[in-house]
Amino acid sequence: MIPSSQIADLIDGLEFDVIRTNKKVDYINLPCGFDIETTSYKDGANKTAFMYIWALGIGHDTGVYYGRTWEEFADVCELLQDKLGLNSERRLVVYVHNLGYEFQFMRKHFHWLNVFAVGERKPTKALCDYGIEFRDSYILSGFSLANTAKNLVKHKVKKMVGDLDYSLVRTHLTPLTDLEMQYCENDVAIITAYISEQIDLYDNVSKIPMTNTGRVRTHVRNECYYTAKSHKKSSKGKYLAYRKIMNDLTISVDAYKQLKRAFMGGFTHANANHSGKTLQNVSSIDFTSSYPSVMVSEKFPMSRFKPVSIKTVKQLEEYCVKYCMVFDVKFTNFKCKITQETYLSESKCSHISGAVINNGRVVAADELATTITDADFEIMKQVYSWEHIAIGVARYAHKNYLPKAIVKSVLDLYQNKTQLKDVAGSEVEYMLSKGMLNSIYGMCVTDIVKDNAVYSDDWAVERVDILDEVDKYNKSKNRFLYYAWGLWVTAYARRNLWTGIIAAGDDYVYSDTDSLKVLNYEKHKPYTEWFDKRIIGKMEEMCDYYKFDKTLLSPKTKDGVVKMMGVWDFE
Repeated sequence: MIPSSQIADLIDGLEFDVIRTNKKVDYINLPCGFDIETTSYKDGANKTAFMYIWALGIGHDTGVYYGRTWEEFADVCELLQDKLGLNSERRLVVYVHNLGYEFQFMRKHFHWLNVFAVGERKPTKALCDYGIEFRDSYILSGFSLANTAKNLVKHKVKKMVGDLDYSLVRTHLTPLTDLEMQYCENDVAIITAYISEQIDLYDNVSKIPMTNTGRVRTHVRNECYYTAKSHKKSSKGKYLAYRKIMNDLTISVDAYKQLKRAFMGGFTHANANHSGKTLQNVSSIDFTSSYPSVMVSEKFPMSRFKPVSIKTVKQLEEYCVKYCMVFDVKFTNFKCKITQETYLSESKCSHISGAVINNGRVVAADELATTITDADFEIMKQVYSWEHIAIGVARYAHKNYLPKAIVKSVLDLYQNKTQLKDVAGSEVEYMLSKGMLNSIYGMCVTDIVKDNAVYSDDWAVERVDILDEVDKYNKSKNRFLYYAWGLWVTAYARRNLWTGIIAAGDDYVYSDTDSLKVLNYEKHKPYTEWFDKRIIGKMEEMCDYYKFDKTLLSPKTKDGVVKMMGVWDFE
């Protein structure tokens, strides 16, 4: 670690390109990182927290500079501005891993020209009047700093763990040991190494996307709208064909609200019967790319949602077979009929009375009301019983496979991830494909209506008009996704997971989105074989429909090992 008083010598010797963007903003093309360490203590009922050391890297492997006060950091920022000619139109990007945390400590010490945030206290980009643009490397990588370090390709920097005792109260006057200083230096070195690799990948710092989801969004949008080999030239026929799909997939405000009520994420829970026990010989199995596999194997809403009056359970079941359904429902004398797990989350009930709850999940209730999809209903029929069911507002949409361009994108990314793993010289491409494949579901569930988080001396929330936001969504010429798709991705994945929970019976121990912990694994192999055959058959039917080569489902690793998408994998 180098005292910040020596940073002027580094700046004078820097060599860098200046990149001009189409928005007429120049960017200094250097990998930069910033980190702070903080301490907190309680004075009676009041809790106080403050920074006691900051660390800054300008370029990778050029040294990490530190200071102990915000005044020292402001002096460095002023020096950078003077030496590099920084202003609002000529910027230095400095990455922070979890900017939201650091921003709360630094926000009062700077004058901010622009802060872009995805939510209150969740800035992704913050430009100060020194011409320094702080960005969040955490939402870019999608990983903790430790895992970001593990995923580095060209630069090997290992995250140090456990060297700082956070229970100690430190101030800017507290002497730090060499080991503590090394810890601070190491965190910044990881950031600059990661951003250096991103600059190599994207050609320059101005082209690096803001978020991990942004990478895959750009990639898939290009597949939907542009010709295969050039993402700059549009094939008019291809563009118009996909625009027609989007023009057909609009949404009403009421349908949006109902879909939002029905949305549930991954299922994570434990068998309460095993709680508190120490279990031996527990096996772990997980799906190979669970969300991507349902995106290529299942059928999704491919029309506007239309209301339908459902009078009987038989009519409901007929619609659930034929269409994608979302509906409000009320149950009376509602009971779980299996002992190993409970499906419905209490938080998803708009009304509940006389309830028995198992760690947030409904075991029984005298009465409850909720909003679910056809896939949820399929699970609930197997695991719950009820005395009476009343169907409220119900909507249906015609279902089919996702658009060909979307499915092709998933298959291409899965193939790249599999084939490039551990291949010398393809490390960067492998990590990019892996990250994009993991994020491809995330882009599907971006909310249509989000209040704007704004910062001007303090955080505030600007409420948006839901009618305006939904109208903008429907009319967007850049849109290539349909909000409802994301709901069914998670619903189908939960349904797949629950086939295993039900099949395992009392041997089921724990589940987490795409994985199961079970006892007596050998006994349950017939189930995994059944499931694998079933999902492979579905994916092959999709390939027949789109005339895809079925080998895309099962690419080989560099060692010739076949990796079939969607099947259970024994860990």
